[in-house]
Amino acid sequence: MNFIKNNWKGILLCLCIAIPSWFLGKQFPIIGGAVIAILAGMILTLFLKNKTPFESGIKFTSKKILQWAVILLGFGLNLNVILQTGKQSLPIIVSTIATSLIIAYVLHKVMHIPGKISTLVGVGSSICGGSAIAATAPVIDADDEEVAQAISVIFFFNVLAALLFPTMGSFLGFSTTSGEAFGIFAGTAVNDTSSVTAAASTWDNMWGLGSATLDTAVTVKLTRTLAIIPITLVLAFIRTRKEKANGTEGKKVSLKQIFPMFILYFIAASIITTIAVSLGVSSAVFSPIKELSKFFIVLAMAAIGLNTDIVKLIKTGGKPIIMGFACWVGITAVSLVMQHVLGIW
Repeated sequence: MNFIKNNWKGILLCLCIAIPSWFLGKQFPIIGGAVIAILAGMILTLFLKNKTPFESGIKFTSKKILQWAVILLGFGLNLNVILQTGKQSLPIIVSTIATSLIIAYVLHKVMHIPGKISTLVGVGSSICGGSAIAATAPVIDADDEEVAQAISVIFFFNVLAALLFPTMGSFLGFSTTSGEAFGIFAGTAVNDTSSVTAAASTWDNMWGLGSATLDTAVTVKLTRTLAIIPITLVLAFIRTRKEKANGTEGKKVSLKQIFPMFILYFIAASIITTIAVSLGVSSAVFSPIKELSKFFIVLAMAAIGLNTDIVKLIKTGGKPIIMGFACWVGITAVSLVMQHVLGIW
């Protein structure tokens, strides 16, 4: 009862933002519900004169609901997808992910950008935008403002990619009779799933390809999303080692307390989906869980928006935007080069 008494107001406020944001995200997929929710939360918090009654519920939503979202996200990942994409796209996926992470690390050192925001932008750019940031934030213990910054940066370049890439593909001479080349390009060079589908659908519509490009792009994107698993595990172990190293003498450090156990539940969910599908269960069975996961992400982003100082965000956002731009350009260039080397384009 104490939990409900302390948290219901904050959770209800987040729901009031998340529900309309969810439906607006369906209408404007290039933007997406998560971005709408975080922006709405940032604006609304400016008008809340007394946020104290809501703080506990907002904190619960931004932390725990976000972890639940990541666990449920695992049901959308069939580990066999990596085999379905074939050898063709895997070298491109690995190359683009490595490029983004290396660029983020180098700029973190050179420009003295804080480590957590650098990690979030690097992982968000290289894997799957908001979902990767959602999975990584609790692992590295990023605060709400860092998450908001990373989401904002990724969103900006997502929209640019969705709008510019179809025209760029036409200019570069991608095949207009097959969706393979542009589908792989969209799946490896665009960050968030919503923008991947938007760009691929535009290409299909431009050249009357049905859903050929979209099918390829989504398959490549789902394979790329699997990188969440090893990267979050590595980050978790790095954090665990740091926490142990910083522990005072005589103080016991519990691995269970430090290690984000929700990652193991996330992996377990992925394994359950993989086994079930291999036994003949339709992947459509997991669709409601995947949708709930996406809604939980929108709900958590509403809470993060409510906890974010938008004025401070604008003042401190310059360096992360430069990093996001560098990652975006690097991923795009490497994707194009690798496709050319492999003879796809």
